[in-house]
Amino acid sequence: MGLFNITHPAFFLLTGIPGLERSQFWLAAPLCVMYAVALGGNTVILQAVTAEPSLHQPMYYFLSMLSFSDLAMSLATLPTVLRTFCLNARTIDFDACLIQMFLIHSFSMMESGILLAMSFDRYVAICDPLRYATVLTNEVITGMGLAVTSRSFITIFPLPFLIQRLPICRSNVLSHSYCLHPDMMKLACADITINSIYGLFVLISTFGMDLLFIFLSYVLILRSVMAIASREERLKALNTCVSHILAVLAFYVPMIGVSTVHRFGKHVPRYIHVLLSNIYLFVPPVLNPLIYSAKTKEIRRAIIRMFHRIKM
Repeated sequence: MGLFNITHPAFFLLTGIPGLERSQFWLAAPLCVMYAVALGGNTVILQAVTAEPSLHQPMYYFLSMLSFSDLAMSLATLPTVLRTFCLNARTIDFDACLIQMFLIHSFSMMESGILLAMSFDRYVAICDPLRYATVLTNEVITGMGLAVTSRSFITIFPLPFLIQRLPICRSNVLSHSYCLHPDMMKLACADITINSIYGLFVLISTFGMDLLFIFLSYVLILRSVMAIASREERLKALNTCVSHILAVLAFYVPMIGVSTVHRFGKHVPRYIHVLLSNIYLFVPPVLNPLIYSAKTKEIRRAIIRMFHRIKM
């Protein structure tokens, strides 16, 4: 049987950037910088929210959840991406690939759910400020966090089993430096209709619905803000949403770009597909801590105080 057993290969071969194999080693340095920013930035925000009593508020609890999902996403992709680009070590065991696929898709969905929860937080804060403290209690925030986490793991749980039941015999070469469900199922020499239908169902029922409700929440926020008489008060209210809007754009724009290129860009060079997929995975974890540190003075002050205490 050689490399393959009855149902699947013993390992997969990961791919860096097709056509740029000779120069991809030079991408290792910027990748390391991005990982350092993602891991360091999100860890700092988590510690700042934990250590600073003034940040023990719903908005910052949701931000710490966002940082946790970004941190987990970075850790899930880091081993294979750096091995592929730095050491040209391209092999990954079949089971390890399934685990990585499960983690990447789960934490990506978790981030989408947290962004939706944060939009609800902004909606209540602006549209019904008098009830903000009574609506978003610690129990409600904990429940929302558990609901987002449970949805992610329960929805993605069938994917490894859907892949495991497929005989993979066309090839064992994946298109990326990490494992994704669409990439793995395309290597099967069997009917992948169930995988495709379930993948589409997951995409529409989670990411699609999250984006729709985020959009609707901002329609209601804008309607409420436009009713404010003072221009300064309107700008002040909208300014509290800027960080969240940028985080939503950083997450969904690369995702929509990747989906569009995968579905309609058949003649686009493969390295463009790979670069866009890497942007989708790397941009949110890198940008989110920078966005919130730059745009939220309370976070900035907490980080400065934290580093001052460490220095002392």
